[in-house]
Amino acid sequence: MKKEIIAYSVNKTNNKELYISVQDGEVSVRAPWYFTGEKIQKAVLAKRDWILRKLEENDEKKEISLKPIQIFGVVYNLKVSYKNISVIECSLDENIVKVVLPKKYKKIDNESMTDILIDKLYLKIAEKEIESIMEKTRLQLKIAPEDYKLEEMTGYLAKCTEDKKIIINPRIVRYKKEVIEYIIMHEFCHLKYKNHTKSFYNMLKKYMPDYEKYEIDGFKY
Repeated sequence: MKKEIIAYSVNKTNNKELYISVQDGEVSVRAPWYFTGEKIQKAVLAKRDWILRKLEENDEKKEISLKPIQIFGVVYNLKVSYKNISVIECSLDENIVKVVLPKKYKKIDNESMTDILIDKLYLKIAEKEIESIMEKTRLQLKIAPEDYKLEEMTGYLAKCTEDKKIIINPRIVRYKKEVIEYIIMHEFCHLKYKNHTKSFYNMLKKYMPDYEKYEIDGFKY
C-alpha cells in the first residue's frame, strides 16, 4: 500500500532545535538554518504518525459548505465533513443539514459531491415518508396500485403505468407535504381513469377540492 505523502513548508531560523507544527491542515517545520533538506525530511518522517493523526483531526473538524438543499419546501444549508467511517452519517441542526462522509469521497469534486448527496438524501427521506402517504391515500380512496416504487425520472415527479403501478421520483420530497399528497392522489386517480377526463378531475376534486393550488409547473404527473 502506497504511503501518504506529507507536504510541508520549511522556515529556517537561528534556533538550535527543530519544531514541527500542524495548524489548519498545514504542516510547518521550523529548522536551524544549517539543517539540510535530507535531515529535515528524516525528522518529518520520524513524526509521520503524529502528523497524520493531527491532519485527520483537522479534517474531522473542517466543514465544507455545498449548495443549499430543499426538503419539504424548506431550504437548508448543506455542510459536509469527512471521517474514518464506512457509512454516511446525516443530521439536521436547525436550518443546516450536516453530512459526515467516509474519506474515500474526498476525491470527488464539490459539484459532483452535491449531486450525489442530494440524490442519496432525497431517496432516504422518500423511503421513510412516501409509504405513509401512499397508505393514507389508499384508505381514503379505497383503491390501490399493483405496486409502487421510487425511481429517478426526467421530467416526472410521479406516474401511473399501463399495468397500474405507481412510480415516484424521490426528488418529490423537495416540495411541501401537501403538494406530495396531491401528486400521489393524482396518480391514484389514474388507477381508475387513464386520461385527464372530466371524470378524472371530478374524482380528484371530490377528495381534494382545492387541488389546483398544489399543482407544480414544469413537471409531468
